[in-house]
This record gives sequence, structure tokens and C-alpha cells, in this order.
Amino acid sequence: MRYRRLGDSDISVSEIALGAWLTYAGGIGREQTEACTRAAFDAGITFFDTANAYGHGAAEEAWGEILSAYRRDAYVLATKAFFPMSDEDSGLSAAQVEKQLDASLRRLRTDYVDVYFCHRFDVRTPIEETIEALTASVRAGKVRVLGFSEWTLEQIRAGLGVADAERFAVSQPQYSMLWRAPEAELFPLCAEEGIGNVVFSPLAQGILTGKYRPGAPPPPDSRAADAAMNGWMEGRLDDAKLAAVQRLARVAEDAGLTLPQLALAWVLRRAEVSAAIVGASRPEQIAANVSAVGVALTDDVLRAADAALGEVPVTTPVLAGGAEEGVMHRVAGNYA
Repeated sequence: MRYRRLGDSDISVSEIALGAWLTYAGGIGREQTEACTRAAFDAGITFFDTANAYGHGAAEEAWGEILSAYRRDAYVLATKAFFPMSDEDSGLSAAQVEKQLDASLRRLRTDYVDVYFCHRFDVRTPIEETIEALTASVRAGKVRVLGFSEWTLEQIRAGLGVADAERFAVSQPQYSMLWRAPEAELFPLCAEEGIGNVVFSPLAQGILTGKYRPGAPPPPDSRAADAAMNGWMEGRLDDAKLAAVQRLARVAEDAGLTLPQLALAWVLRRAEVSAAIVGASRPEQIAANVSAVGVALTDDVLRAADAALGEVPVTTPVLAGGAEEGVMHRVAGNYA
């Protein structure tokens, strides 16, 4: 394992992080969750990412129990707030920041989290109110550093512009060989402001493993075939994309790599990226993902990968946004 700093903060994290979005929010059982978490520690992973809305608190509760067996200073823990936790509880007002953070700390069985993310931007609350509440949480010792996920550049600048406040240290955008939007504007701004990027979906929800093939149904043991975990994949398994990924698999093979190794090494080649968040439902997936650490891609491999994918990747500066938000609302239990 290798480690990188979160932007200009004093926190170092493993280049591969373990995320708890769908799997540990109810997609797999308690024993599998513990086995994957133990495998992560064994592989040198020190960064664990969750959110209050993942399984309506279930993911936090699972890790609160499991991680309590480890020294608190042996890992870096991140959670988030914004999405509904009840009909009355959502957003990033001062009252909600305090209430949701305290509830997360109880579920996680800890006095503090290392990173507290604004899961999305709250257009209903003045940015000054949100930032002042987050600053108070840092100065009270409940949070070490602050982060945001999927904010626009204007929203980020507004947050950075609040006077006498703690600055953001971390961004959490979607980023992969198929979703390159952060490269255009977000990464340059983060580099300028000393903000690290912890990217989610670096394997594009498993599409970049090559398991999904054009014209064929999803494998029965895949996320796309699992009703509890396939909501965000709606409309993403089009044949043109899957055919491009099969071409990419041949590039990986020619380079002596697996497709996941190529995809993760491609993400980690960027200096702006502090860590890539992966999910895992089986311990062996942890080892497979960690094997990408330290893989250097030659210019020839990078050019061949671009040629294989052609015009398929999203490159314009847009947010991952809508589809995930719909899924997150359903995960939070407030929508059908």
C-alpha cells in the first residue's frame, strides 16, 4: 500500500479506500462486512468512507461495531450529511449539521470523524450558516477536516469565501476512465486551493471490471443483477459503452494487467487524487483492487486506452448528480 496526504491537511490516507455505500448499507450480510473490513486492514487500507444516509444509518452502525475492535488512530474515518434521514431531517442547516453529526458519532461509536463531507450542496440554507456550523464542529473536536461532494465551482468558491472559517480539505467527485469530468475544472481548482480529491466509482460501479458484456444479461452474482444494489446502474449498461470496455480489456491484457488494475492505476496516476474509493462484497476483491497500487502506466498504454474508449467517456464539466440522488433518496427510505 502507498499513502498520500489529503490536500494540504496533515492527514495521510491509503491510496485505496474502502467505501460502504451499497454493500454495507444492507447489500451484504454482517459477516461479509466484517470479513471485507478485516481484509482491508490486512491489505494496508486505512481510509474508510461512509455516510449517514447509507442504509439509513445501517452502514455507520455496522462499522461502528466492527471498527471498535481497532485502535482509533489506526484508521481514517469519513462520513457525510445532507440526504433525508426522516421527513423532517435533511439538508445542511446549522441545526441539521449538529444533529446529524452527533447521530453519526453515536452510530460509529467514536468521539470524532476525520473527514465530514457535505454530501451535496444545500440550496435552501445560506452557505455562511452551513460553513459556520461545520467550523464549530471542527473547533469542538468532533471533526478533523471538512469536505464536499459534487459541488459546482461556484458553490466551492462560496464555501471557501466564508470569513473566519475552517477551509475545505477534501473533495469527493465521481472519477473514472468513463467519467472524466473533474479534469476540466474541478481538479485545477482543488490543486490551486490545496484540496485533495477522494474519488468515488473509479470502477464505474463495476463496469470497468469487464464483467458486463454487450447484448448479454448481467452475471447473476453482479451488482447490476442485485435488486438491492443496482439502482444507480439504470441506463448505464448500454452496448456502446460495454463494447468499448471490452476493447479496453484487451489493452489491459497486452500491458500484463487486469482491467481493474488498469482502471485504478489510471485514476491514481493523477497527483490531484488522494485516494480512490472502492466497494467490496468479498474479501478477495480487496486484494484485487489493492494490486493496482504502484502500477505505472506508460504513455503507450494511456494512448491505447484512449483509442479503445473513443468518444464514450464523459469529459465535460458536469456533476454525476441526478441518478445517484434518486437512489440516495430511496436508500434513505423516504421515496418509493
